[in-house]
Amino acid sequence: MGQDYKPGSKKDLFVKKIQRTVVMMGRYTEQVPDCPCGNVIGLVGVDQFILKSATLSTSDEAHIFHTMKFSVSAVVRVAVEPKNAQDLPKLVEGLKRLAKSDPLVQCSTAKTGEHIIAGAGELHLEICLKDLEEQYMKGASIKVSEPQVSFAETVTKATAEPDVCVSKSPNKHNRLYVYAEPLGDELSMAIEENEIRETDEAKVRARTLADKYDWDISEARKIWTFGCQPDARANLLVDATKGVQYLSEIKDSMVGAFMQASSGGCYAEEVMRGICFKIEDVVLHADAIHRGAGQLMPTAKRVFSACQLRSGPRLMEPVYIVDIVVPLQAVAGVYNTLAQRRGTVEGKTDRIGTPLCQIKAFLPVMESFGFTAKLRQNTAGQAFPQMRFSHWQLVAGDPDEEGSSANEIVMKIRERKGLKMELPDFKDYYDRV
Repeated sequence: MGQDYKPGSKKDLFVKKIQRTVVMMGRYTEQVPDCPCGNVIGLVGVDQFILKSATLSTSDEAHIFHTMKFSVSAVVRVAVEPKNAQDLPKLVEGLKRLAKSDPLVQCSTAKTGEHIIAGAGELHLEICLKDLEEQYMKGASIKVSEPQVSFAETVTKATAEPDVCVSKSPNKHNRLYVYAEPLGDELSMAIEENEIRETDEAKVRARTLADKYDWDISEARKIWTFGCQPDARANLLVDATKGVQYLSEIKDSMVGAFMQASSGGCYAEEVMRGICFKIEDVVLHADAIHRGAGQLMPTAKRVFSACQLRSGPRLMEPVYIVDIVVPLQAVAGVYNTLAQRRGTVEGKTDRIGTPLCQIKAFLPVMESFGFTAKLRQNTAGQAFPQMRFSHWQLVAGDPDEEGSSANEIVMKIRERKGLKMELPDFKDYYDRV
């Protein structure tokens, strides 16, 4: 039973026979007919059905073990390709093995055809790439791109009242009136940490949202869906309409369009985060054939992009929290290094009875490449940093303002992804009534 198995369902469930039970004895494996509790053993014949972790059971009614929760997330990515084209099958097989062996690493294929490896940080990726090249690809050499950081797109204000975004379907018979507003950091964090889930009972979830996050209870009960799994989950699509006919028929089309929109925003096709889209009104054609998915999905996707552009769009970047242990006489070097890398010092505590102190600081992931080497250089090797993912923060500047740091990042991402080198224009997404 894999991580996605639900009791009673067939999803992620495999019924297979164990071929052999073995015990590891140094460099040899000894076959045994059975083994008592409390021992570590090897099972032969089930490895191709297990990704990262699984639960094995002889009972049909067993529940799975909870998967481990990590305090870090995979926010640093590199693209890999083989130096020789004939080694491509080896690379694909090696990536599959790497994904199984490391509980945190994510291997995927981008739309551009690149093979992407995502890890928790520079050091983690370095270890993964070393394993991939030496162990899983049997020495075949690979080319690795510069590390890339995942960003997120968000909004900072609600769509202004007269500017509720309207979009017409291609046949001009259907209209969607939608507006967007920020979810807030607390609610976004709660969704990402699974405190508020899509599978929760609607009334219980609505009561939580009303009590903790000041939501309107009637809107909280009509949440249609969360964002695209796994990275864009902290977005909501809410039905805020009153007495609209045929609304239930278009729900699937709207949810499908919302999944596509939340998995790639209109600025840099990075995931959306912390946006709540509310459907204010819908005008639909009386005939079902004129309001199918082909008419409504592109319309919905366009109106979501228009709302994003109209609601103070901003870019978010991931931030590490850095724990640095350093002798008191080398503290100045730490502060200098952090200042050069847009880091902010959160606190400093002295360790009583030792000449050491501990500095806590926030450092944008984008600035973390080469940070450890630079820090050691500035403190004569006396500082020991540890980094882990902390939170997302807004990038300084408006993405639409030429020359701002957010604009530069967006343009670099667009160039890397092969998108046209112009920012999206509101007129391209907005339909006049």
